[in-house]
Amino acid sequence: MIKFTIQDFNTKYPNEEACIEEIFNQRFSSLTECPTCKNPFKYYKVTDRKCYACQFCGNQIHPLANTIFHKSETSIKSWFYAIFLFSTSKNGVSAMELQRQLGFTYKTAWRIAKQIRQLFKEANSAFSKTTELDETYIGGKGGNNKRGRGSENKTPVFGMVERKGSIKATVVGDTKMKTVMPIIRGNVALGTEIMTDEYLPYRSLTKEGYKHQTVNHGSKEYVRGDVHTNTLEGFWSQLKRSINGTYHAVSPKYLQTYVNEFSYRYNRRFYPIPLFHLMLSRV
Repeated sequence: MIKFTIQDFNTKYPNEEACIEEIFNQRFSSLTECPTCKNPFKYYKVTDRKCYACQFCGNQIHPLANTIFHKSETSIKSWFYAIFLFSTSKNGVSAMELQRQLGFTYKTAWRIAKQIRQLFKEANSAFSKTTELDETYIGGKGGNNKRGRGSENKTPVFGMVERKGSIKATVVGDTKMKTVMPIIRGNVALGTEIMTDEYLPYRSLTKEGYKHQTVNHGSKEYVRGDVHTNTLEGFWSQLKRSINGTYHAVSPKYLQTYVNEFSYRYNRRFYPIPLFHLMLSRV
């Protein structure tokens, strides 16, 4: 992936005007004529306003409308810098970190972080190569303090990863067969080779039309040839370390947005385009 450093950021976006122009160009540069007067598309920035006007009829376009910046009183350059931090941090960015770096109130920083995480949502995947399935459990305090299956007060997350490909992780109410099987069918093509551990809900995969192989974690078997779930286990490990180290705790209500964030980064680890530009194109 091409690096996009803080020096690159400051050079390309030195002020508020440059940031607003970037959004305007991304949203409207493909237009060839004014949507109102039908003359050639020639719009200029209105002084001291976050809008552009047609030089022929005066029709105004507000590039920030219907974006995460809509009606925000925070400077757009601060928004851009917050997105930059998310794009360059492997372990995520907390609201407290935004508050420290940008001088926001905690309430403003939390809202900006929440809005930025909307950019990480993706459509269903289409896996057809060797795919690993597994589940993990996040959060929770008290109770029996047990790890993994059977733990109390923890939120289950079901995951699928295509080897050397993308990942799809979903917060679920439970990991029963009736819950996970529709997710599998909606993301993994029939006939695909699937690797799992010996967990009971996966035993029907062959009947569902998949090529299913397992490793027996209960017997301390973690790899048998190319049969393993280590790819997904590695992602879970990174996700949990980041949540524990950066956020300390995440509410089940918002956990999916955090899972989306780390999945989005993982899925673009080999992209030639800087993550900042990919995120900016989705605002």
